[in-house]
Amino acid sequence: MSKIEKVAVIGLDCAEPSLMFEKWIDDLPNIKRLTERGTFGTLKSSMPPITVPAWSCMTSSKDPGTLGIYGFRNRGDHSYDKQIIATSLRVKEPRLWDILTAAGKDSIIVGVPGTYPIVKPPKGHMITSFLTPETNDPKITWTHPVSLRKEVTDLVGDYMVDVRGFRTDDKQWLLDQIYTMTERRFKVIRHLIKTKPWDLYFSVEMGVDRIHHGMWSCMEATHHNHEPGNAFIDSIHEYYKYIDREIGETLDCMDLDKTAVWVVSDHGAKTMHGGLLFNQWLLNEGLLHFKSPPADRQKFSVHDVDWTKTKAWGDGGYYGRLFINVEGREPGGIVKQADYESVRDDVKRRIEGIVDHHGHPMGNRCYKPEEIYDTVNNVAPDLVVIFGDLHWRSVGWVGSDSVYTFQNDTGPDDANHAQLGMYVFAHPSIPARGRVDGPTLYDVAPTILTQLGLPVPADMKGKPL
Repeated sequence: MSKIEKVAVIGLDCAEPSLMFEKWIDDLPNIKRLTERGTFGTLKSSMPPITVPAWSCMTSSKDPGTLGIYGFRNRGDHSYDKQIIATSLRVKEPRLWDILTAAGKDSIIVGVPGTYPIVKPPKGHMITSFLTPETNDPKITWTHPVSLRKEVTDLVGDYMVDVRGFRTDDKQWLLDQIYTMTERRFKVIRHLIKTKPWDLYFSVEMGVDRIHHGMWSCMEATHHNHEPGNAFIDSIHEYYKYIDREIGETLDCMDLDKTAVWVVSDHGAKTMHGGLLFNQWLLNEGLLHFKSPPADRQKFSVHDVDWTKTKAWGDGGYYGRLFINVEGREPGGIVKQADYESVRDDVKRRIEGIVDHHGHPMGNRCYKPEEIYDTVNNVAPDLVVIFGDLHWRSVGWVGSDSVYTFQNDTGPDDANHAQLGMYVFAHPSIPARGRVDGPTLYDVAPTILTQLGLPVPADMKGKPL
């Protein structure tokens, strides 16, 4: 029996296991074939289950606290207004390709979030991810080696790292953009697989995430924005079928006797019921105060806050971040260090007691970072807040009679992230185990290292499956 010589990872951001393994499996022949000859199931994401930091958690086997990355935007320090985007400059822990580079092995890395800018080039080839600001600006480097840029543009023209402006009501435009992006990415991937040396290939396609956020209500009959018989009701289904075909063509480029194949997502997707105006709620509770009453649907700004009276404020998006205004820590902190835990516990109790717009318990959960992370680096939220089991999101407006909204403050958005993503891996040397739910994304990196015959660093959070 052939042994594993290479590992190929096809990442699908936000791919939902209930759709892939249950609802549509018979329409996805390439995924189905992998499940029949391998092991598959749900894959528990990081907390919070969001693209940044989840892919870095997966590829480093370190949690968000250890990485010190709690979302796309992070507090740069304990001042009120310094925000830092979580680019590769924030990722200090070694990821799979760093470990392979140190072992003298080659990698092809395409679109994995947290790779722009390229500060530690791998041995091999890299194309950066959706946080790359521009691919047409000659001053911006988004490939390694730099010469790969011309190779990519000669092959596909304008290489799309993302669908810019995917939060739109123009569904046909969105759909066209997603297909164009995906087609070009997989064309580049197959070119690289066939022409470059590699021991590890790892790519991430963002189209699944973008079509979920943009078109979930078209598919889901229970969604509050669903229009029966709409023109896009089958769009997500058809895109999954299209992705499956692209996967099949990509697998055809590999020697599957020598290559362990993975298909994996960083989190899943679910219906978004609505949004909670987090700072409006804190205002109503007397925990947050403004210098003057906010205008109708005013965007929250720390510069409008009266810090001499404010105990807590919120931030977030798909999940909420609660910060406490601590004396001696924040510039205008008023909560004494001795009262910090009691205030945090009180806010936690109140958030978890919030009811929805029908008066039913929303089912919120608050997590203290030091209780869920191995270590807590940089500036973490004082509470990581999950609204309504991720059926609700944190919305940034203030100045409203209601804390509930069914419009999004950053543009149309139909879906939230689900805690469970998906995985499937297969190779002739690995016994097929069928469906095995329970692994976490932290288990992916140590399993891949084991498959490649490399030692697993002792500080990795996960274990080889």
